[in-house]
Amino acid sequence: MPDMSASASLAMTHLVSFAKEVDEDKVTPGVLGFIVFAAMALAVWALMKSMSRHMNRVDFTQVPDPKADQPEQSPADAEATADADAAEAKPSSSQGAKKQG
Repeated sequence: MPDMSASASLAMTHLVSFAKEVDEDKVTPGVLGFIVFAAMALAVWALMKSMSRHMNRVDFTQVPDPKADQPEQSPADAEATADADAAEAKPSSSQGAKKQG
């Protein structure tokens, strides 16, 4: 066996004694815990990759709103416009009767 330094041999002595001190009655996650953790890590990685791919497909360009270009109306002008729109949308009773007959 090759010569080991004093610190390396001291470290090995402590590790061997520590291994003997481990209680065999303690519950540890074991292989099943590692497999579950690895499966969850792979699932998170796959979801992040999929999300990244979907986010790259999204078009973030925004169409300008045509209403935003128009200047705001005063409350009096807004009421007049609303009244005019309502009058145009409401047909007179005589015109409605002619269309049905």
